[in-house]
Amino acid sequence: MSLIPKKGTVYVVDDDEAVRDTLQWLLEGKDYRVRCFESAEAFLSRYDAREVACLIADIRMGGMTGMELQDRLLERQSPLPVVFITGHGDVPMAVETMKKGALDFIQKPFKEDQLVALVERMLEKAKDAFATHQQAASRDALLSKLTGRESQVLERIVAGRLNKQIADDLGISIKTVEAHRANIMEKLGANTVADLLKIALGQTPAKA
Repeated sequence: MSLIPKKGTVYVVDDDEAVRDTLQWLLEGKDYRVRCFESAEAFLSRYDAREVACLIADIRMGGMTGMELQDRLLERQSPLPVVFITGHGDVPMAVETMKKGALDFIQKPFKEDQLVALVERMLEKAKDAFATHQQAASRDALLSKLTGRESQVLERIVAGRLNKQIADDLGISIKTVEAHRANIMEKLGANTVADLLKIALGQTPAKA
C-alpha cells in the first residue's frame, strides 16, 4: 500500500521558513503530501515531472523569482498547475503570471479555506493535465520508433493519401509502401487503420 496520501502532492517553494512551515502544517493536516523548498533552484533540481502534483510558489524570492521559475517550467512544457503567493504590491506581477497560465494567486496573509480550495482545484486540474502529458509522451515514444521514411509514409496516411499516391509522392513502389505500412502498424501497436490514425493524432485507441 502506498504511503503517499491519495489527495496528491503539493510542492511549496518559498524562501521564508515560517511560510513553508505554516503551509506544510496546514496541508499535511488536510492529508496532502507536502514537499517544501527554500529556493526555485532547489525545487527544479528535485522536481519529478512524472508525479501528479501542484505548486505553490512565492512570487518574490532571493535568487530565481517565482516568475522566472514559471518561465523555466513553461520551457520544460511542464503540466504542473501553479498558484503564486503575493504581497499586496505584487498583484500586477501576479496578473502577469496568470496570463502565462498560472491558475491563480493568493495574497498574504492568506485564508486557510481559500488556500485549501485552490489546492483542491489545482490537483483536479493536475490529474487531467498529467494524463494528457503522459499520453503525449507515450505517443512521442511510439513515433520515435519509426524511421524517417516510415514517418513520411505515416504523414501521408494521416492526410488520406492512397498507397499509389504515397508511392508517387515518395518515388517508391506500391509494394514498398505496403511494407512500410505493415512496419508502422507493428511498431505503433495498431490493429486497424483507425487505431493508427488515433495514435498519430494523439488520441487513445479503444482497447480490444
